[in-house]
Amino acid sequence: MPKTIIVSNRLPVKITQEEGKYVYKSSEGGLATGLGSIYKEGDNIWIGWPGMSVPNTENRKDITNHLAEENMRPVFLTPTEIEEYYEGFSNETLWPNFHYFNQYIIFNEELWKAYQRVNKKFAKEIAQVLEPEDTVWIHDYQLLLLPQLVRDFAPQASIGFFLHIPFPSYESFRLLPWRREILKGMLGSDFLGFHTYDDMRHFLSSVNRLAGLGNSNSRINVDNRKILVDALPMGIDYDKYESAASHPETLSREVRYRTGIGNHRLMLSIDRLDYSKGIPQRLKAFELFLERYPSFREKVSLLMIVVPSRDQVGKYKELKEEIDLLVGRINGNYGRMNWTPIHYFYRSFPLTALSAFYRMADVALVTPMRDGMNLVCKEFIASKLDKRGVLILSEMAGASKELSDAILINPNNIEQMVKAIKKALEMPESKQKTNMETMQRSLKRYNIHHWVNLFMERLSTVKNEQKALETKQLDNQYQQQIVNDYKAAKKRLIFLDYDGTLVGFNSDPLECKPNKELVDILTKLTTDKKNRVVVISGRGRDTLEAWLGSFDIEIVAEHGVWIKERKKKWRTITTLTDDWKPEIMKVLEGYVNRTPGSFVEKKDYSLVWHYRKVETGLGEERTRELTSRLKYATGDKNLKVLEGNKVVEIKNSEVDKGRAAQLWINNYPSEFIMACGDDWTDEDTFRSMPKNAYTVKVGNNSSAANFRVAEYTDIRVLLKALTK
Repeated sequence: MPKTIIVSNRLPVKITQEEGKYVYKSSEGGLATGLGSIYKEGDNIWIGWPGMSVPNTENRKDITNHLAEENMRPVFLTPTEIEEYYEGFSNETLWPNFHYFNQYIIFNEELWKAYQRVNKKFAKEIAQVLEPEDTVWIHDYQLLLLPQLVRDFAPQASIGFFLHIPFPSYESFRLLPWRREILKGMLGSDFLGFHTYDDMRHFLSSVNRLAGLGNSNSRINVDNRKILVDALPMGIDYDKYESAASHPETLSREVRYRTGIGNHRLMLSIDRLDYSKGIPQRLKAFELFLERYPSFREKVSLLMIVVPSRDQVGKYKELKEEIDLLVGRINGNYGRMNWTPIHYFYRSFPLTALSAFYRMADVALVTPMRDGMNLVCKEFIASKLDKRGVLILSEMAGASKELSDAILINPNNIEQMVKAIKKALEMPESKQKTNMETMQRSLKRYNIHHWVNLFMERLSTVKNEQKALETKQLDNQYQQQIVNDYKAAKKRLIFLDYDGTLVGFNSDPLECKPNKELVDILTKLTTDKKNRVVVISGRGRDTLEAWLGSFDIEIVAEHGVWIKERKKKWRTITTLTDDWKPEIMKVLEGYVNRTPGSFVEKKDYSLVWHYRKVETGLGEERTRELTSRLKYATGDKNLKVLEGNKVVEIKNSEVDKGRAAQLWINNYPSEFIMACGDDWTDEDTFRSMPKNAYTVKVGNNSSAANFRVAEYTDIRVLLKALTK
């Protein structure tokens, strides 16, 4: 039975060693909770690092056996790997870059090599348990290379990836020397999930500008495989936090804490120690609030919890010292015998304690400088059983896209934060309840279980789409089958596209002329009286006549505008007009003016905008703009806008290669029919072919063709095999 393999840097268990024995404690994190319904079922499994270095082989065996009982499989890392891969590249290169703290990035080739090695170690562990029908779900920035590593040894595998931190803009991401390798790693996935539309958009932009891959409807074509990209904001286990808020232990703690703090109104701040969380800015805003509004002194306190993290690392140690100094200064300047402005705890707390804090707080201050999602604000809302309380939320947190009823602030704007604190403390109770009810309804619906189910549904959707568009590789066996049917036929009809199919793409038109090899192939094909060969191209008729006129060949030019049968003159299939061209030409010239390297090719009944020489990324961006504008401008003109290989063509709607090919199919019944092409304009030809025809696509994009080959040279190999 197919299984699901979940892969993350850490396993959903904490392992500690007490008195020589290993102690296992389940993680209470949101991801562990949400995926618990998956990895604990049947033969499903969670692969990850157990959280500690285990050098002893016997101890490793004991841990592996124990975890196997819980459907987990460990990846053991050495102290050096932990330092270089996890602490190093993951957290000192990727983390600051993805959170826009580029001044903190460490660019180190040795750390990058360690990151590669550990990702390969994870891949080997997956290979031990992966079976053909299994699904692999990989998580987060520590394993960005892993999807492609799995794809390399399991090409048909179903692979999903979710990034739990922001994906940076192209301008930030491009700073990484290993940016293309990272993108390639991620593109090994079938489905890529991000918290927000902005993260998804940034990723697609980087893929376009760094890998030269465009997208349509959030789908990318890579090696004949459709990849789906989507925004799926992660939720929380709403019922868990709602239930914890009424747990007897929580209520008991609330009484104790309230007795200790007093009856002051309370603002709550909970973060892991990290420069991305905006803790100093938050403290400065609270200090300015107390200075500006003295009436709130002795009436409101800030309960600030900072969970320890990497405080021996230089930047984190400095951050901790800055926080300590700010707290000390504020409490020293404003504190009284009966009132402490800031209750500061540098430690972690159990769930019941956090629930008590959530219940007590009048205001939650969640103001990260940048955050993928931030679940604290969602936990605060779920814990508000009385529906009283106000959330101040950074618009730089992914959660802000869902929680629009919070007071949204820019964490860089201290003045705005001060005003938000005052507004929150003065908000009428009726308004608090209205906002809280709205946010609670949303979080109940879009909880962690909804997120898990939706991710798996989207992964299943794209795999079904891939199967529907599968095009078989033209291997030796299939090629021999084509050759055998060709030899047996007395009448043959062969349709051949030109650029990209018979010759490679080249910016110099002279280099596209038939060379000796192609001349020999066409000579053998056309001198065989059983064959009727039709070159069906987007090029102009004069060019094709000059290049191919010496052969006993039939030609379709300008994608079907002009046709030339044996020993006949050029003609059009239908009555065409070109009175639309001046208006469209103005639009195209405007884009040529704005896009260095582009140019317009004028044909009898079509116009073509070329951008092969345009800077990668810019050409694709202009193409999206241009096609959108052209489709609007041509809506009432009976014109068709086509995107080809680095071209956009505008022509009459009545004309396409398929319609032209149909003329030969109807007039010249044949026992053997074959069509070869390379871009989207050739899809019309493939779709017009009868069921018994052989259709061959050059390239890796999805296609209606039966078979695919990698390069135009493979088509030449096939044609040579036919004429032996």
